[in-house]
Amino acid sequence: MQRFSSVILLFLVVTALAQSDFEALLELKKGIEKDPSGKVLDSWDSKSLASDGCPRNWFGITCNEGHVTAITLNGLGLVGNFSFPVIVGLKLLRNLSISSNQLTGTISNIGSIRSLQFLDLSVNAFHGVIPSGIANLKDLVLLNLSSNSFDGTFPSGFSNLKRLKYLDLRSNVFSGDIMKLLSQLQSVVHVDLSSNQLSGSLDLGLGTSRFISSIQYLNISQNLLVGELFAHDGMPYFDSLEVLDASNNQLVGTIPSFNFIVSLRILRLGSNRLSGSLPEALLQESSMILSELDLSLNQLEGPVGSITSITLKKLNISSNKLSGSLPYRIGHCAVIDLSNNLLSGDLSRIQGWGNYVEVIELSSNSLTGTLPDKTSEFLRLTAFKVCNNSLQGVLPSILATYPELKIVDLSINRLNGSLLPSFFMSTKLTDLNLSGNNFTGSIPLQDIKNLPSVSSAGNLSLLTLDLSHNSLTGNLPPEIAKFRNLEILNLSDNKLEGSIPDGLPNELKGFNVSLNNFSGALPNNLRGFPDSSFHPGNSLLKFGSFPLSPKGSSDLNLKPHRSQIKPVTRIILIVGLVGGAAIIALVCVMIYYRNNWQETRSEGLKRNVGKETVCQGEYSLSHTSVPYRSKDTSSSSFSFRQELLSSSKKSSAFDQGNSSFILNDPKYLGHLESTSRDEGLASPMSILSSSNASPSKAEFPFESSSALKVRSPDKLAGDLHLFDGSLALTADELSRAPAEVIGRSCHGTLYKATLDSGNVLAIKWLKEGIAKGKKEFAREVKKLGYIKHPNLVSLQGYYWGPKEHEKLIISNYVNARCLAFYLQETEPRKLPPLSLDERLRVAIDVARCLSYLHNERAIPHGNLKSTNILLETPNLTARLTDYSLHRILTSAGTAEQVLNAGALGYRPPEFASSSKPCPSLKSDVYAFGVILMELLTGKSSGEIVSGSTGMVDLTDWVRLLASENRGNDCFDPMILERDNMEQTHRTLDAMLQVALRCILPAQERPDMKSVYEDLSVIVVQKSKQKGF
Repeated sequence: MQRFSSVILLFLVVTALAQSDFEALLELKKGIEKDPSGKVLDSWDSKSLASDGCPRNWFGITCNEGHVTAITLNGLGLVGNFSFPVIVGLKLLRNLSISSNQLTGTISNIGSIRSLQFLDLSVNAFHGVIPSGIANLKDLVLLNLSSNSFDGTFPSGFSNLKRLKYLDLRSNVFSGDIMKLLSQLQSVVHVDLSSNQLSGSLDLGLGTSRFISSIQYLNISQNLLVGELFAHDGMPYFDSLEVLDASNNQLVGTIPSFNFIVSLRILRLGSNRLSGSLPEALLQESSMILSELDLSLNQLEGPVGSITSITLKKLNISSNKLSGSLPYRIGHCAVIDLSNNLLSGDLSRIQGWGNYVEVIELSSNSLTGTLPDKTSEFLRLTAFKVCNNSLQGVLPSILATYPELKIVDLSINRLNGSLLPSFFMSTKLTDLNLSGNNFTGSIPLQDIKNLPSVSSAGNLSLLTLDLSHNSLTGNLPPEIAKFRNLEILNLSDNKLEGSIPDGLPNELKGFNVSLNNFSGALPNNLRGFPDSSFHPGNSLLKFGSFPLSPKGSSDLNLKPHRSQIKPVTRIILIVGLVGGAAIIALVCVMIYYRNNWQETRSEGLKRNVGKETVCQGEYSLSHTSVPYRSKDTSSSSFSFRQELLSSSKKSSAFDQGNSSFILNDPKYLGHLESTSRDEGLASPMSILSSSNASPSKAEFPFESSSALKVRSPDKLAGDLHLFDGSLALTADELSRAPAEVIGRSCHGTLYKATLDSGNVLAIKWLKEGIAKGKKEFAREVKKLGYIKHPNLVSLQGYYWGPKEHEKLIISNYVNARCLAFYLQETEPRKLPPLSLDERLRVAIDVARCLSYLHNERAIPHGNLKSTNILLETPNLTARLTDYSLHRILTSAGTAEQVLNAGALGYRPPEFASSSKPCPSLKSDVYAFGVILMELLTGKSSGEIVSGSTGMVDLTDWVRLLASENRGNDCFDPMILERDNMEQTHRTLDAMLQVALRCILPAQERPDMKSVYEDLSVIVVQKSKQKGF
């Protein structure tokens, strides 16, 4: 009887526990708002309960004797809140895997599920910190929290996870010293901490011996790590390490030899600040099994010796300062990238590189000589890129015989002779770029029709063909139409003539035959391409009845119809309408200029209507020198602990002025001083006082007229975060730093602050209400601070105060004037006008920087304008400021920035039809096109110009003149006064064509890499012309 009672009691306990697990799952189900597949919401039925207490046929649930042991809901697209407090009662849960959904919540209670062995929450929207209760999960083997929004520092509990083998925390917002975590880990095999905001140095000597011995995969890339690799105790004796990725940090010093890590297969240290020479041990045959080495985007110097390693397959040492000749041997490398270095000597050294190589990238060096014509190797070669060098000679016929060749880029060299017919008969070649050379003769396509192997047009493989900027002659053969896969065709700037053949594929995305001598009727399927695809040049080309219009334009599709109005009546109506419109336009213009005259008289300004004044006021982190400062500096200098004029006493000059108000031009500075005296400006002043430190919205156009009333503390009492270890600064030092206002913009007020150390910083005090919340702001601004480029003024840090308006972003002060100042300075000029060479160099600097942002960082600048481009002397090197600030702004702040850009003429037309326009890569290209027009015309982007059709803005005016083949009329007279040679006009015309392509409809605009390459070709062509 006693035994029977025990069995009954045990049954009741099991049933009660099972009911608890069952109810917990039903409660968990309530948090799921969307289930696209229906697998969870449909199968988790409260009536489906098996006899043992387990849910019956519930998707993703594993249960044993009434106890849930696994929840597996990966990749279902679930949306909702996943409540961990609900499942803490699942005492036997070993596997919780819910990756690749859209679930939210925190994991504050995770430590209560002590039975967990596998926890995978990756690719969701979980947030919060890792709780100290993580230490309770002593059986945990796998922890994957990657691709969420977790933040904070790591708790100390990881040292208790002695069974942990796999740890993936990548793509979150974790911060703090990386060694705080690594020093706790025990026998882990796989650790991925990439794409966070971890700091400190990689001092693995602090790690446990178990960690050093067991770790096989370690990825700490894309963080904020500084210092030298293994600085204190040298290279640890890793017994098992196979992959080490520390790329995209701020590591310095030389590269260790890694001699003793015989298991290392992949080493990635690119995008750091490493210096010194290449470690030979990594390139030589040894006991190492290294197969991939990436040291790109560093500061390495010295020669590249012969590579004898038989295991190394991928080598990327591009974008360094390596010099000397090419290596004579490259071992068994399949991919070798030596581009963007200082390598010189004869290209013929590659003849001994063997049959293992598949990709050769040698672009942007100083290589000379001719293309190899004797080697029968390169049987596996798929890509051959040697653009932007100084190669000479003809194309060797052997080049087209490599059986696997798909990509050839020999652009921007000094090659000559005729083109190879075999290039155009290939069934493998997809991309051929021979632009920017001196090729002559015709385009050899005639033999295509005689090829028996090409039975159908689809076998011809070319996707892109660029033969522009050469000296090709003759007709464009009709066989060009056989390339049915062709997407890009650029034949511009040659001497081609005759008609353009019919039958080119309708799928063409890019087409340019400008600067040629084509004639005859234009094929119908090419009529959708813009005018710049055909002009200048081709004066005898016939376009049919209607003018060309850009693809995607909203021009009406006119159809002929019979008029129902008598001729006399029609004439009267037309005359009346035209006359009425002319009168209205005249009245508007008179009112416009009358108001403008009154404004400029009262302010002492002599600028054109809508012209953007220069320099500092419009950009957030631009820093222009103040050479004309008044002797009475009390009105413009202050310390961060003194009083600032309150918003109620702001000068009316700010309230009504242009948002790009300048403080370093004597015309404006004098007016500002007198206004300041009249209004009783306290001196010296401070932005940290009991007055308005955040600029009034009334200071900027298109904003509410109500001033923001802000109260500031008497010292900085918040959090100061610095990205660069070279800058030592405390909040207290910053608060007492003497400073002066140097600009205002739609983002806030810009100050020049001088520290006790003598360092000068630019401090942007953001307007209240435009910045995102603290966590998102911190995450985004740190990402921006990590972006470094020679043509960029990078962020150095930020300050987050206890009150809403106390948000500062910090960068180095650059003592330079902006581009707008040089272009729009009125007489008498204090600076010489920019020469054509200087303008072209500025354009290339800006294009290079944008190409880097777009292609290396996948991020738009977002606020590109001539006041955000500083020209640093003595070489007038362009430095971009105010980059990607939209990422730290609220939607209202971003909209305000876009609206401001529109008022200044930089906003692309597609933004007009968008309810929430946001900066994009395409909008950057448009803004760059406008800046190119400013460089060419000397006019402001927002200037209203008198054209044949009335008052138009700068882009319409330039486009109109170009369409009428009067491009010369728009060029800045100051350029032509200095140099009016034919060569100058060619360069200006080429730059104009680039500008016109940049302002095409969004879907037709080139990317910034193409724009940069086009401008580089212009430089090469210009230097060649000088040589003749």
